[in-house]
Amino acid sequence: MDHLTAYLPQTPGLLPKWLLFVAVVALGNTVQAYLTLRFNKRIYCARPQDVTALSSRTFGTWTVLSSILRIYAAYHIHDPVVYDLAVWSYAIAGMHFVSEWLLFGSAGLVLRFFFYPRSLFEGGDCG
Repeated sequence: MDHLTAYLPQTPGLLPKWLLFVAVVALGNTVQAYLTLRFNKRIYCARPQDVTALSSRTFGTWTVLSSILRIYAAYHIHDPVVYDLAVWSYAIAGMHFVSEWLLFGSAGLVLRFFFYPRSLFEGGDCG
């Protein structure tokens, strides 16, 4: 196990490890964005017909970029420029999802994922 922990950020605290975890999960999301529209249609569930192969690949490209920023921040957390870039990647993503939800009406607030994780893999609407 020690050989695996040697690859984790060595900075004390949970933030570097959390950044790395979120970035690795985002890399998985990038792969699915390039391979299928299914999960992006779940995000933009109020208007799934607006999700196209191009928009999905664009979403995947943004996601890999933000993932790289977050991986770099996990290992260079004390560099203020790198830290700020990582924070901005979260802010921009947050603004995007909130605007798609409240302004454009294409995304839904899907809380059932937290209570019923199986719903990630089932069909359905935004509720």
